[in-house]
Amino acid sequence: MQRRNFLRNTSLAGLTLTALANAECKTHTGNKEKATTNAAATTFTDDFALNEITIDALQQKMQSGILTSRSITEMYLKRIEAVDKNGPKINSVIEINPDALAIADAMDAERKAGKIRGALHGIPILIKDNINTHDKMMTTAGASAMTGNMASTDAIIVKKLREAGALLLGKTNLSEWANFRSTRSMSGWSSRGGQTHNPYVLDRNPSGSSSGTGAAVSANLCVIGIGTETDGSIIAPSSHCGLVGIKPTVGLWSRNGIIPISATQDTAGPMARTVRDAAILLSALSGGDSEDTPEMKEAKMEKDFTKNLNAGALKGKRIGIEKSFLKGHEGVVALYTQAIEVLKAQGATVIEIELVKLVRPLGDAEFEILKYEFKDGVNKYLSTGNAKVKSLKDVIAFNKQNEATAMPYFKQEILEQCEAKGDLNTKAYKDALQKSLGAKKIIDDILKTNKLDAIAGTSVGLPGCIDPINGDYDTGFSFTSPAAMAGYPHITVPMGKVLELPVGFSFISTAWDEAKIISLAYAFEQATKKREAPKFLKTL
Repeated sequence: MQRRNFLRNTSLAGLTLTALANAECKTHTGNKEKATTNAAATTFTDDFALNEITIDALQQKMQSGILTSRSITEMYLKRIEAVDKNGPKINSVIEINPDALAIADAMDAERKAGKIRGALHGIPILIKDNINTHDKMMTTAGASAMTGNMASTDAIIVKKLREAGALLLGKTNLSEWANFRSTRSMSGWSSRGGQTHNPYVLDRNPSGSSSGTGAAVSANLCVIGIGTETDGSIIAPSSHCGLVGIKPTVGLWSRNGIIPISATQDTAGPMARTVRDAAILLSALSGGDSEDTPEMKEAKMEKDFTKNLNAGALKGKRIGIEKSFLKGHEGVVALYTQAIEVLKAQGATVIEIELVKLVRPLGDAEFEILKYEFKDGVNKYLSTGNAKVKSLKDVIAFNKQNEATAMPYFKQEILEQCEAKGDLNTKAYKDALQKSLGAKKIIDDILKTNKLDAIAGTSVGLPGCIDPINGDYDTGFSFTSPAAMAGYPHITVPMGKVLELPVGFSFISTAWDEAKIISLAYAFEQATKKREAPKFLKTL
């Protein structure tokens, strides 16, 4: 999950945002003079032939015979070597699928025989390393304690990926245990994978926990990727890395076969460079697991999230705007103000609302339920898995025994807090769950009272510097918690940059309302076109 207020170190709270950013960057780069001399772009020349390409464009090239799935895969493998492992060294890919080229050949053979499975046929994709794949790759959540864990079965979303003809290129790094290990962790770091860097400015954090997927898709190491979210882990790295990210309604995608944090809030979701690409992936993997979320109503679900994409979708809509984000860092506020004017210019009616302050008091309850559910879910996953560790208690012991490599920068106090919790029949858990789920009523009441089609806001604040001493710090504007607590859909789309640092604009709504907010995000995207490829700057 994204680093949130209840997990952040507050020892630097007295500094202004600018002073804090400068202080942290000095820690990372060594001194201010060095930061100044490194302000120019890297010497890396980015002339990659597939830069910013879309799923549709790749399909057209394969259909015409200009490219094949194999040639596309080879190009991305070379790109990973040039950008991820060398050159800027983003360090976003934790493992390459050794069968990638064989899968590409199989998809090319099917195409030659006249069989096209759909929009994802032969398309390379990277997925987060907490999603089970029954192949030659491990599933570790970035934890050295999980090294060697080979899943016995595919996660259901991976099974659906394969059925759709997608090519699993590899797995991406993440914040270890999906950023649920320490109150002082730095997002994008894992003991197995090391630190992932933001491709826009390399000493900046890509955010967590889907940091690897965010950085990889943004740096054009693949065309689309999959992240997972409990609270902010798709939305925040998408915002920080200039992407479109969708956190679906909990249950729209199966969670079966994904290393869990929370049965209440967890979901996987697409991360892409365009709304259409994200919608294509969302459509392909939706549904198919009533066992995971029995309340999911297939009849209510949209089957194709691309069919309602309309550049004029904002006209006549009523959009609630989070009022608190009109104050704060002047650069972010300026982007937000401009985004609101875009909504108006596109024919939407804008109504100021205050959602964040109503949901904020639920934060402690959310953290409490996550600790209970993490212990329960991880113990169940490990007890039936193939890792050497068979319980959360074993993980904690492993980390203590291998402290120099497993915990060189921060410890595991959240894991220890989880282990101290009781089971899901505990009254404290049930009380916290009831309180946290109050976010559903808050959102629904705001939508109904104001007759809104959606609620919008700044997705999250500016990317902070990578800081192994203090860990992550708050840069404000977090809009991830309301939809996360409620289990409701959330989409972020680029709204611009502040000093080369991307910022996203969000739309949220009630359960199963993905089609509407995706359409609104598409209209906003087409009116603004704020996505820009990263420049791999060394520093600001």
